Amino acid sequence: MKKLIGDKKFYKMVLAVAVPIMIQNGITNFVSLLDNVMVGLVGTEQMSGVAIVNQLIFVYNLCIFGAVSGAGIFTAQFAGQKNHKGVRDTFRFKILVCGIATLLAIVIFVLFGKELINLYLHDGGETGDIAITLKSGENYLWIMLAGLIPFTIVQAYASTLRETGETMVPMRAGIIAVFVNLVLNYILIFGKLGAPVLGASGAAIATVISRFVECAIVMRWTHRHTDRNPFIVGALRSLKLPVNLAKKISFKGLPLLVNETLWGLGTAMLMQSYSVRGLAVVAGLNISSTISNMFNIAFIALGSSVAIVVGQLLGAGKMREAKETAYKMIFFSTIICLFTGGVMAALSPLFPEIYNTNSEVRHLATWFIIITACLMPMQAFLHASYFTIRSGGKTIITFLFDSVFMWVVSIPLAYCLTRYTNYNILPIYFICQFADIIKCIIGFILVKKGVWLQNIVDDRKEPLDADSCME
Repeated sequence: MKKLIGDKKFYKMVLAVAVPIMIQNGITNFVSLLDNVMVGLVGTEQMSGVAIVNQLIFVYNLCIFGAVSGAGIFTAQFAGQKNHKGVRDTFRFKILVCGIATLLAIVIFVLFGKELINLYLHDGGETGDIAITLKSGENYLWIMLAGLIPFTIVQAYASTLRETGETMVPMRAGIIAVFVNLVLNYILIFGKLGAPVLGASGAAIATVISRFVECAIVMRWTHRHTDRNPFIVGALRSLKLPVNLAKKISFKGLPLLVNETLWGLGTAMLMQSYSVRGLAVVAGLNISSTISNMFNIAFIALGSSVAIVVGQLLGAGKMREAKETAYKMIFFSTIICLFTGGVMAALSPLFPEIYNTNSEVRHLATWFIIITACLMPMQAFLHASYFTIRSGGKTIITFLFDSVFMWVVSIPLAYCLTRYTNYNILPIYFICQFADIIKCIIGFILVKKGVWLQNIVDDRKEPLDADSCME
């Protein structure tokens, strides 16, 4: 038990990395909650249309996250070595891959957006008008496409800043952006200060503008402070990469990119399976997921902190310290979420009452929230274990651990239960979520064995570049 609990210095170090991420995610999710409530006040159909499109865009977001995270494994370890050229090269890799992914996403959404939204529209229960939901979703999607470019630029910059130890600037930029989003939401959704009433389209316009604001702030600070960000000097003059490094990032990062993309597609498929039980389920899950995101910020931030802190220790060759730190951070994340899950469950009946919807949706949302809250400690352990394994570059293992499990176990389970049984959607949802206990067991075994304890950027026989140096 002693090796699971750190001293005051340890928690101060962990929180210094995690708290800025928590604050940024917390404010972002709080504004998303208010955004969601505002759209929900317009009507259940508009709320459901926006929720469906956001589920589709979430797949793209995870694809970008996978792209920057794959290269980010190397960035964190290069940062641990004080190898600025290595950091610069990984930043260029992120720009290239994210740019290509964004262009592909725009093409897919333009050509097949309507068909993708229609996959989630099914009759069932007494809730919702499918035609209105489809129209709201289409309008929202077309506007949101304009925000994909600043989003991908921010992810490349902000992830590199965090991996090199600068967490405050992305946090501040995120805070400013979400407040811009909040103010514009109020004005454009409800037609305040002389603006037209735009409903869901107004929410999309506000989101796009806020993303451009965030992008401008992060880029401006990074390029104006080259003394603190030496990697950015000359980074955009050329996008050439050392062939050896590009191969290594691709080998380690491609499974992560594929994993995040497949996992995002998997969550979309799970939602699609649940949606065959009617629009009330879509609306209820939308309310539940929006609230859950507010409480998930603790283990999400701590998971990101594991990737940064443990990754830097591995890059510096401090294997024993990396293992001890990982154990403590996993335990800390799980305990924190034991308490946050309890608070979330206690408040579950109150959240759905905020929305302008019917009793069927409120009932489902309440129980979706309770189920999510009860399983939060399990998800916290799972999330921290995943990032621990990934910090050492074991991306093939995390691919099997995450998205393969999703497609082999979770999706077939949800598909069969929703289509071939008469079970209520609530026990179905619980069964599908609780199936992740299998991953927890596997994660525990892998972390304990230490298969992830490796330095992936130190290659003495074949250096990555002439400027590489150990601290």
